[in-house]
Amino acid sequence: MAEPVALDHTFTAPIGVDVKGEIWSCVEMPGSAEFFGTGRAVRVDATVDGIPVLNVGLMVTGKGGHMLSINTKLRKQLGKEIGDTVTVHLQRRLTQARIAQFTPTSSRRL
Repeated sequence: MAEPVALDHTFTAPIGVDVKGEIWSCVEMPGSAEFFGTGRAVRVDATVDGIPVLNVGLMVTGKGGHMLSINTKLRKQLGKEIGDTVTVHLQRRLTQARIAQFTPTSSRRL
């Protein structure tokens, strides 16, 4: 496994992401696919309004971005509900982008 990479990225977003007509208790990170260089899930350490959330997954939204789940326990700690705004600070990326590796299937002598 690759070493964690330090991050210092902050964004503010409302709790509540529309996923196939249902509102999920998540915050969507703007420009996440470009920021991370992948459309796959990414694990990070972060804070939400100053409360640490460690080794959490930023899930894919299905629309090319990523979202962070804000579960009931965390919402209660924050005193926030769906529709309220939170500030997320990403501190470390724990997973690296997967890079396709070329493996020759046959070799030819020239």
